[in-house]
Amino acid sequence: EIFQKYKFDEIYNLAAQSFVASSFKFPLMTSDITGLGVARILECIRRYNPEARFYQASTSEMFGKVAETPQNEDTVFHPRSPYGVSKLYAHWMAINYRESYDIFACNGILFNHESPLRGKEFVTKKIVSDLAKVKHNIIPNIKLGNIYSKRDWGHAKDYVEVMWKMLQLKKPDDFVIATNTHYSVRDFVEAVGKELNLNIIWKGKGTKEIGVDKRTNKTVIKIDPYYFRPNDVQSLLGDASKLYKSIKWKPKTSFKKLVKIMVQKEIELIKNHKIY
Repeated sequence: EIFQKYKFDEIYNLAAQSFVASSFKFPLMTSDITGLGVARILECIRRYNPEARFYQASTSEMFGKVAETPQNEDTVFHPRSPYGVSKLYAHWMAINYRESYDIFACNGILFNHESPLRGKEFVTKKIVSDLAKVKHNIIPNIKLGNIYSKRDWGHAKDYVEVMWKMLQLKKPDDFVIATNTHYSVRDFVEAVGKELNLNIIWKGKGTKEIGVDKRTNKTVIKIDPYYFRPNDVQSLLGDASKLYKSIKWKPKTSFKKLVKIMVQKEIELIKNHKIY
């Protein structure tokens, strides 16, 4: 009904059941929303709005068990979660509609993109929010899973800009959107700790590993097997060379600056009693 009523110039699909851990618990729902949801949109475009330009938010999770590092547009896909599999279906459906019906459809293969608006379900926001609470003595510590997973983290604001730029091209294409750098979850913890004046050092191994604030000798990080995934993606690192060359875009926000922005916002929320 919406597509019949309005004639859109540009359509951006970022809707998904996007929590990787939840996709193992709810694979059917994830497939319906994240995969088939895109097929429904594409079919509406084909029937009612064929002149519209369509952006599909693909994901680095499609690479999964990576065949090479870094990953670019030609890297073989091997998703390791129902979320990654569903996104891959959507990715190929966008290509199929582009080739079958001449629809202007682009896939942006987004590597991790963060901001202060990130949901608490994501590890970056959890680390920022909970470490800020630890710093202000609201909670004693935080629990994490695999702290050695590495991700290519950028700022969502930078990535939204390039989504728009993709739909201004003369011809539709697919691009990796990334910073070409990656850091571990443990690196992220240390960077957040530094912004909060917590000097985190690590002790122990495996599930017994802990992060300790050197100044107070207080345990602020614990490892909890509950947060381990059945199939974890150990390392994702994007190669956005094609994007940089074609659109002449590069991310403006460094990893360090991204962490600073997120921590400052969290401290502001705590001071204004808007924590959750």
